[in-house]
Amino acid sequence: MKNEVLLTVKNLKKYYEISQGMFKEKIVVRAVDDVNFTVMRGETFALVGESGCGKSTTGRTILRLVEPTAGEVVFKGTNLASLPYEQMRSLRKQMQMVFQDPYASLNPKKTILQILMEPLKVHNKFDKKERLRKIIAMLKIVGLSEYHLDRYPHEFSGGQRQRIGIARAVILQPDFIIADEPVSALDVSVQSQVINLMLELQKEFGLTYLFISHDLSVIQHMTDRVAVMYLGKIVEVADTEDLFRNPKHPYTQALLSAVPVAHPKEEKKRIILKGDVPSPANPPSGCAFHPRCPFALEICKTKMPEPTTFEKGHTANCHLYIKNEEEIEYVTSYS
Repeated sequence: MKNEVLLTVKNLKKYYEISQGMFKEKIVVRAVDDVNFTVMRGETFALVGESGCGKSTTGRTILRLVEPTAGEVVFKGTNLASLPYEQMRSLRKQMQMVFQDPYASLNPKKTILQILMEPLKVHNKFDKKERLRKIIAMLKIVGLSEYHLDRYPHEFSGGQRQRIGIARAVILQPDFIIADEPVSALDVSVQSQVINLMLELQKEFGLTYLFISHDLSVIQHMTDRVAVMYLGKIVEVADTEDLFRNPKHPYTQALLSAVPVAHPKEEKKRIILKGDVPSPANPPSGCAFHPRCPFALEICKTKMPEPTTFEKGHTANCHLYIKNEEEIEYVTSYS
């Protein structure tokens, strides 16, 4: 099943035009800038990076919760970017989203029964009695009960609200779910419960996840492949195990060096990046990471790097690698 491509993102862009300064000068913010990746059926594909790098905007643009500026999103052979509204709305039952904030993603004026009933009504799934049975069954799967049906969101804890949000996404039995930082707003003790719930639901319903997070420990635990984003662009893509064992891009290495060690006697060299993340309204020329990169070359300042492919489909967009006819050479050492 994982050999089948479910989703293909091609040259996806999302630009925002903003006014700045006394004279309201128009400036373009490149929130998502020429992003490419594929998601295989049944896998968990992760988007990871610092806050503001464009992860959440990418997820929302894929579902057309915000309209793309350019590019293609091909889902099961259909380009979503060019679909009329009614056809896109019909497809939403196959593509759902779990939002970051469980306090804001549920309507405070509706009971849990009404919240879970709404997607079934909108997409005309099942008759009235069957809908109620499905809702009760789904609540039990996510660790709640029929007793909670007439309660309102404010009567639940953050972890329980996120379980309700997950139940709302899964109840339509979609093929694909985008999980946007689904555990970042929860206590650490609750995070593992929600992560394990998502893994169990994936096995039971054959779900495919696009998992958006900045928490590398969570990424390592539950994903199959990872795309690392920096300033609206993807800089590295690899199998999760390969990425954590052998990161290629300097930015990825810096991110992984910040992951806490598992044992107090374990030592790890921390890579401290200089400077701040540049503004997407005024990105650097060439490689966007070059102002902060400890290994930046002159070419990095003027030319955008092309992806270099290593073993197992591992790719990195970096000028530090030169691909010859026989092998890939390293321009400089990472040591």
